[in-house]
Amino acid sequence: GVDVARRADDHANARRLASIVARTPGLVLEGTPESVPTNMVFFTLDARLGTAQEFCARLAQHGVAAIGMGPSRVRMVTHLDVSGADIDRAAAAIALAAGKA
Repeated sequence: GVDVARRADDHANARRLASIVARTPGLVLEGTPESVPTNMVFFTLDARLGTAQEFCARLAQHGVAAIGMGPSRVRMVTHLDVSGADIDRAAAAIALAAGKA
């Protein structure tokens, strides 16, 4: 079965990631940090940040995986292997990819 404590960690990480996205100019979080699904964060990009694919490529340069879900929509997933430190690294990568670091 799925480890419930781990799932709670994933959800806490997803909420942290969502609040980082919500605070980043040019990114629009779908929903609120409190309402994110268990381990997925969806957001859309302001056109000036380029396409979802370009944004994901910039994240990938910093070792952060994200998936383009169309021209301007991005999905990020927290899972078993994602730690709090990984969320910190993702926060830095998001800031860089959004061009505000």
